[in-house]
Amino acid sequence: MKDVISSLKRTPYQTSAAFLVLLFTLMLSGILFVSLSFLSGLLQYVETRPQVMVYFQSKAQEGTILKVRDELMSSGKVASVKYVSKQQAFNIYKNSTKDNPLLLAMTSADILPASLEINAQKPEYLPQIADFLKKQPGVDEVQFQKNIVDRLLTLTSIVRKATVILFSYLFVMSIIVLVTTTSFKIALNKEEIELLELLGADRWYIKKPFISESVFLGLAAALLASGILVSILFSLSPFLANYLRGINELNLQVSDFTLPIWPINLIFLTTSVSIITIFGIGIAFIASYFGTERYLS
Repeated sequence: MKDVISSLKRTPYQTSAAFLVLLFTLMLSGILFVSLSFLSGLLQYVETRPQVMVYFQSKAQEGTILKVRDELMSSGKVASVKYVSKQQAFNIYKNSTKDNPLLLAMTSADILPASLEINAQKPEYLPQIADFLKKQPGVDEVQFQKNIVDRLLTLTSIVRKATVILFSYLFVMSIIVLVTTTSFKIALNKEEIELLELLGADRWYIKKPFISESVFLGLAAALLASGILVSILFSLSPFLANYLRGINELNLQVSDFTLPIWPINLIFLTTSVSIITIFGIGIAFIASYFGTERYLS
């Protein structure tokens, strides 16, 4: 470790440039990862809520409502449909107004509408489901969260595209800077390298110091970027708590793995720090390996 630090001190400007580029890359990558995680978690949260509410006229027969429900389930566009009868609607209303007897006395199950609570397989199906329901007999009103879902889909798509573009740009820039730094160090140690080759040292033995220096820089930049990112997250916690008021938790479902995102927790922080660290070390290793391959061949 002392040899690595001592070697880095010999070229302070090149080392500082490589470190700052890595730090900026990892910081922005971490921010994009956290932002995309929150947006995706929020989108999945909205998708799990009843996305379409259809209220039927008071004269609509239960058989008619159940027929609409069955047609929706057989369409292949619906994940679930919950039927709420007049009596169930009255029980919900009764629980919500138990502190106001006057409102409860003025209402009965007969005047409350039966309804269906519908979750679509995909947000793109919402307009189609709403149009289908509006044409059904006995339907009084159709409500669905098209605007909210559309905005989340658009925002998530923009962030994903921005992530790919910025990540690609920063990745390439980091590789270029690290390869340039590595080649500069090789040039400074050209005589020593030639001597080692004459003594029969293998290629890995010659490459190892340069790769170790880059990996050290990657690890240091990753740890500092992680510390800054965690600090930003905790400083933004009051704002997020106010913005996400009413949402007890956000989770990101990836295949069979569930990543808890909100409230800020140790699992999410550990995952974010691990991704940043692996990414930082990976960039440094790849750049230094190919840099030494090119200039020592």
